[in-house]
Amino acid sequence: MTREERKVIAASSAGTIFEWYDFYLYGSLAAIIANQFFSPFPEATRNVFALLAFAAGFLVRPFGALFFGRLGDIVGRKYTFLLTIMIMGISTFIVGLLPTYAWLESNFAIGWLAPVILIVLRMLQGLALGGEYGGAVVYVAEHAPHGRRGYFTSWIQTTATLGLLLSLMVILGVRTWTGEKEFAEWGWRIPFLLSIFLLAISVWIRLQMEESPIFKKIKDEGKQSKAPLSEAFGQWKNARFALIALLGLVAGQAVVWYTGQFYALFFLQSILRVDPFTANVLIAWSLILGTAGFVIFGSLSDHIGRKPIILAGMVLAVLTYFPVFQFITATANPQLDRAQQTTKVTVIAAKDDCSFQFNPTGTSKFTNSCDVAKALLARNSVNYSVEPAPAGSIAKIKVGNTEVPAYDLSKLTGDAVRTTPAAFTKSVNEALAAGGYPMAGQPNPELVKMSGFFDIFRAQTFGLVLVLTYLVILVTMVYGPIAAALVELFPTRIRYTGMSLPYHIGNGWFGGLMPATAFAMIAQTGDPYFGLWYPLVIAAGCFVIGLFFFTDNYKKDIFAEDNK
Repeated sequence: MTREERKVIAASSAGTIFEWYDFYLYGSLAAIIANQFFSPFPEATRNVFALLAFAAGFLVRPFGALFFGRLGDIVGRKYTFLLTIMIMGISTFIVGLLPTYAWLESNFAIGWLAPVILIVLRMLQGLALGGEYGGAVVYVAEHAPHGRRGYFTSWIQTTATLGLLLSLMVILGVRTWTGEKEFAEWGWRIPFLLSIFLLAISVWIRLQMEESPIFKKIKDEGKQSKAPLSEAFGQWKNARFALIALLGLVAGQAVVWYTGQFYALFFLQSILRVDPFTANVLIAWSLILGTAGFVIFGSLSDHIGRKPIILAGMVLAVLTYFPVFQFITATANPQLDRAQQTTKVTVIAAKDDCSFQFNPTGTSKFTNSCDVAKALLARNSVNYSVEPAPAGSIAKIKVGNTEVPAYDLSKLTGDAVRTTPAAFTKSVNEALAAGGYPMAGQPNPELVKMSGFFDIFRAQTFGLVLVLTYLVILVTMVYGPIAAALVELFPTRIRYTGMSLPYHIGNGWFGGLMPATAFAMIAQTGDPYFGLWYPLVIAAGCFVIGLFFFTDNYKKDIFAEDNK
């Protein structure tokens, strides 16, 4: 690798790491941000709005891909992803300065403006990320020598994981320095404010870069596309590649990626109730140990092809996710694992009283007694079944021989709005505790817990780190070679636009909606592992489509058409 090639990779990767760092900060601090910007609402409503703001960043990513992809294919790669990093960095910095709801309410009586601005900034972050990834990948690929594209672009593939790792490390460091109370009050702003320094470094680095030589050549010759969107997606000869890329590669890659990194963290914290410090440290170690796989599999794909590695990662995910997550439960929270297997819990409810609680934007409300009962049990990671009851009856939760009637939230008035849910939750929790379930907030000596970052060498903790690292390795198999695979599908004139849209639909929608979908599936069935069917079905379907319809172009000269 020449000095100039190293500079291209370093400059593109550094900026992209910082963009992912900015994007992931919100997800890591969503609970604290909910308290700061949605404080007048009840806790459940605060969390709903926090999830809405989190989802907004994912949902707008394809629109950023369209806008900035078109700009990159008309104006150039360099200046487009210089623009995206400035939007991302400034938006993140402003979050760190944004007044809270309570402060605006007490000083200007417009407290509602704080969450509105927060959601707007989050959407700007999503738009910027929609343009950043495609620009960085295309830029590096167009500098890579023939036969080395997988290796060169794999460095860009490490940036999402390194950005997540950087955000976790900064949060852990600031949390330790300030203390939990101060961090929740004001220390959470520091990671956002630090982004201004990362922005300055990234902009300076990217200003030193030259435009992609092949793009400069076709632009000088007047061969660049005048209408990249219609050429990429309005002509079947190109649109079919975008469709195959989405359904035969990216959708499966996305769910494996989000399961191995984000859902694993969500599962530890929300399902198994591992404390945030321990969960973050476990994931951080798995990322440290597994990240080299991106470069290893990217380089290997230059020799044996992109297709076999990506599809093998999907197959392994389909075959091993259930036993892996069951092992995580048994190791991280043995008491919960025993209770799930030995304590019979049943929801007795009328069929028409139960909804499918899919709530990706956080705006839907589920008030029926069956929904109330299922949501409480799902939040407590309870394994339950459902039995039918007469139409019109109020749902009941049965734990062993104890029955607790639920309530219809829409029919409560006056003091009952406050007292009935609290009494119901208390009664159910007491019944679950009697059945062996560990209760949130109460000591659980069997629950895995770490006191320091290097406290990983106990058998229980080290086993968790190893199995979480395995999940990261699956991520590196599907994600390491995919940038090169997408680049090789499209000609230079529409490459930025063509590859960006399927990538961000796959990762922003298929992957980004996974937590909401998995929770709805768990609540529907009462099986804490049922949410895993979401990535399994998508990965299996993607494997079949990719196997039969995706053509591996790893030996292709992607500049042959441009040099005619």
